[in-house]
Amino acid sequence: MASGIFSRRNINQLRTLGGLPGVATPFVEYLVVAGGGGGGNRDNNCGGAGGGAGGLLTGILPVATGVSITATVGGGGAAAGNSVSAGSSGNNSVFSTITSTGGGGGGAYTGNGVSGGSGGGADLNSTTNVPGEGVSGQGNRGGTGVNGNVGSGGGGGAGTVGLSAVTDKAGNGGAGIASAINGTVTTYAGGGGGSTNPIANIGLGGVGGGADGATNGVNAGSATVNRGGGGGGGNGLAAGTPSAGGSGIVMIRYPNTFNDAISVSNGTKTTANSHTIYTFTTSGSITF
Repeated sequence: MASGIFSRRNINQLRTLGGLPGVATPFVEYLVVAGGGGGGNRDNNCGGAGGGAGGLLTGILPVATGVSITATVGGGGAAAGNSVSAGSSGNNSVFSTITSTGGGGGGAYTGNGVSGGSGGGADLNSTTNVPGEGVSGQGNRGGTGVNGNVGSGGGGGAGTVGLSAVTDKAGNGGAGIASAINGTVTTYAGGGGGSTNPIANIGLGGVGGGADGATNGVNAGSATVNRGGGGGGGNGLAAGTPSAGGSGIVMIRYPNTFNDAISVSNGTKTTANSHTIYTFTTSGSITF
């Protein structure tokens, strides 16, 4: 008969808290960030809008023993390919049943921002163009532009909306969200900045890997790889090109008192704060 600390009730409590060595892993904590949207573009001396950040989801997920779980890491959306087009949306990232939505592309000449995990900013003419919307619980909408050759909106971030342009100043990308799932505080999913003239007035990329916008003769900055940031808006292909969104990432962790995974593909294992962590910067799988 079971008794004392080894009663069925106490064993279940220890499993829940991660305090019983040698038991199957019942759950993992996750961070799933999708690819950011690419920056939009516009004719010379005018500003394309910043791309929206990839959607970001965190939480706790039950896992089953002996079942392969796919981790899909979404790539960033391409920058606009001509002087009057929106950026492409980023690709989704997936872990098991959790799907984060790719960020929306930044708007272009007389164009709206594209909706996504976070929405892309809108190009100029704030009276008609609207920013892309974010997915509830994953990100935020982009910012609006202003009339004339003065600037476009920033892409939305996972933490805040993209900033709208004001006279002679493009909108900054929205800020992302910080996570310490791997033992180090890092911010993910910042929106891309909008573009305008002169260089002092470009939209800055949001904290979390978002790219700065372009200005006349200066290309947009680069979104940080595996952070899910939005691309920067362009200023006309001949004068200042937009940039692509950043790729996403999938991370999981669980107490190191649980059994380790029995099979891992393309995941890097680390340990921190009494947890085992697996990081996927490219698509792979894991089996417990």
